[in-house]
Parts: sequence; C-alpha cells; structure tokens
Amino acid sequence: MNHLLIIEDEPVIRTALRRLLERHGHRVSEAESVEQARADGPLDDYNLIITDLRLPGEPGDTVLKLAPDVPVIIMTSYASVTSAVDAMKGGAADYIAKPFDHDEMVMLVERVLREKQKERRTAALQTDVDQAFPVAGMIGNSGAMNEVCARIHKVAPTEATVLITGESGTGKELAARALHKHSKRKDAPFVAFNCAAVPEGSIEAELFGQHQSDRFRPGLMQTAEGGTLFLDEIGELPTAAQARLLRILQGGEHGSEGAKELNVRVLAATHRDLRKLVQDNAFRSDLYFRLRVVELVLPPLRERGDDVIELSVFLLDKARKQIGRNPLRLSREALEAIRRYPWPGNVRELSNAIERAVILCDGDVITPDLLAIDHRVSGGGHASDVNDKLSLEEYFRVFVLEHQDKMTETELAQALGISRKTLWEKRQRFGLPRSKKRT
Repeated sequence: MNHLLIIEDEPVIRTALRRLLERHGHRVSEAESVEQARADGPLDDYNLIITDLRLPGEPGDTVLKLAPDVPVIIMTSYASVTSAVDAMKGGAADYIAKPFDHDEMVMLVERVLREKQKERRTAALQTDVDQAFPVAGMIGNSGAMNEVCARIHKVAPTEATVLITGESGTGKELAARALHKHSKRKDAPFVAFNCAAVPEGSIEAELFGQHQSDRFRPGLMQTAEGGTLFLDEIGELPTAAQARLLRILQGGEHGSEGAKELNVRVLAATHRDLRKLVQDNAFRSDLYFRLRVVELVLPPLRERGDDVIELSVFLLDKARKQIGRNPLRLSREALEAIRRYPWPGNVRELSNAIERAVILCDGDVITPDLLAIDHRVSGGGHASDVNDKLSLEEYFRVFVLEHQDKMTETELAQALGISRKTLWEKRQRFGLPRSKKRT
C-alpha cells in the first residue's frame, strides 16, 4: 500500500482529499504546513507528497529539496499556475489547479505513482545487470567471454575505431552498444546502420546525407555527431561508400556544410572474412586497416561451454516477462538438449527458440519438443554444416521455398545467417526467383 502525505492549510480541503485517496486504497497522512510535516517524520518515507504551493511558513515547493527522491504534486489556484510551472521545473512531478475534479486528482495520483514505480524498477534492473555481468547485457563466465569483456573495458574509454568480428548471431551489435555505454560518449547518440539492409544506390545518401534542392538532408554520420556510429555488415559497403568513409575516418572530409570536422566514433562489424575480401579486391585494404585499429572477436556459442545454460535461463525469464507469463523453467531434458546442440545461429537462434517455446508452452515447464531444435544441423560446429541427407544447396532451396511467402528478403537473409546481397547471388545461382508476395 502506498503511503501518501497531504500538506494543506485548509482543513476542509485536507480532510476531503484524505478521505478520497483512502477510498482508493492509499494510506494517507496529513499536515497543515511543511514545518509540521517535517516534525512528524522523514519526508522521504512517503511514496508521494501532495502539497499546496502557498502555505503558512515555508512554501510547499520546499519539499522538493527536502525529499528529492519522492514525487511531488503541487496544488495551486488558477492565479498561481505560473508558480506551479516553476515548481515543475524545480522537480515537481505535476500540478493541479484548485478547485479540482475528484476523478482528475485520483487519475493524476495513480499516474505519478505508476511512473515512479516504473522508474525504480528500471533502476533496480540496471543495477542488477551491472552487478551480475562484467559488461552490461553480455552474459557468460566462460574464458572466451571474460576475455571479450576485459577488452571492451580496456578499449571503450578510448577513441579507437573497433572492428567486431564473429559469426551471425553472436551479439556484435550488443558488443558495440557495450563499447558505447562504457565510453566518454555514452550520453550522446548511438546510431546503428546495417550496410546489407539498404539498396546499394541509397547507402551513400543514408550514411553521409545529400543535398535536396536548396537544403541539405543530414545522413546518419550527422545524426551520430558527438556519439557513435555502428556500421554492421561493413563487408557489404559499396566501393564508393568505402572511399568516402575512409576520407572521413582520416579527417579529410567534414560535415554537411564543411564547417567542422565530424566528431563521430565509428565501430564496424562483420561475419565475413575481410582479409579475404581485401585479397579478392572486394574491400579496400586501407579502409580495412583503418577500421581494424582494435579487433574484437566474438566467440560462437558452441565454444562458450556452460554459458549456453546461463543464457537460456536469462532469455527464458526475459521472454516470459515480455509475453506476460508466470515463471517458467526448463526441464532437465531441455537443458541437456540445449547443451548438446551446436547452435549454428548462435545467441539469436537460441533466443528465437526460447521465445517460441514460451509462446507454445501450456504449463510451467519448457520441454525439448517445445524448443523445436533442428537436428538436421550436425554437431560439426559450423553454421553451414548439414547432415548427409541434405546438401547445403538442398537446404538453402528448401528453406527459401518454405519461408519466402512469410518472410521478407531481409528476414530470410538473417535467418540463413547471410547478407541480402549473398541471398540474391544464391537465388541467381540456384534459379530461385523472388516470391511476388513478399519483397
């Protein structure tokens, strides 16, 4: 039960308001002045304070400094609305003019309490995450992950460009966000851009902006000013865009008006072998070395040992809260199945399997059948490995034909762990035209 305090020098108003709020399930204390309220006990013991602005002695907004963590609603006459607005600038949660409607007051109280509860829950969750994991949001205690987290802590405070590599689904964007969060730029924008998700002809305009008639439309580089730009699937960046990105990284190109050098930290990621792309003249060697000031290699899930169990429990709790389910648990058989499976799609595949199981579960235990693990994928440890009954080409054909009417090209590419460009190339090679139903 929430404990509310009313500070009001008019006994009739004070008593009526107390009775109103008590009828709606709140515990209510009252005082006729700030001095009396302070004498009755610590003001930060209350969940909410409702105070008149004009009181004998100290004004009502004094409580904002006396109890800075307690939400405060200011009551005022219509003639003093300006003063109430000033009080809100000083930290009051809201104000209400007298005479007020009872329903309006009840709704305002409930909203302020709800917002404060949400704020506290978010803060508590963030504290738990920060205490539980060496890098916020990155879960696991394996040697490989401890090494990744240690490197993130070491590199994040610098301005170094970082190239994040690893298989699809290993959490490259999560690592980029962790780098940003632990950097000096944490309060500035974090802007993510997937180089494979935008048509080649539009990438330069999206990234660097373009002039339209008499004005300049900013790109993501300008949007990320002062913060971090994360370029996912950097291996798909067209040659012209590679050259322009290199000029910016070297300080040779400026902002939209040419007035100042862009202040942006660039992080890049890819699941492809950039060194091979350089050897094949498909990626600029000078840009590769400029991006790879520091390389962060994310291990595949199959190489992280018991991290998969810790991740499964975390993802299960996250999924069931999002869907609004009561607590669920993984059966011993489900945990054994999770531990044995190589997870070629890595954390993304595990997350999808857990979410699907939560949706389909009728009881309170997740069993192996609900996980629907695709055992056609071998335990050899590579995302493209399939068993003898299904060749890679056949697997691609079956998957695309079964899902192209229900998934976009981007979703298909992500599910297969490849880029849109690679998906298009494979369609051409295997003679699989796009479905007319989806694009």
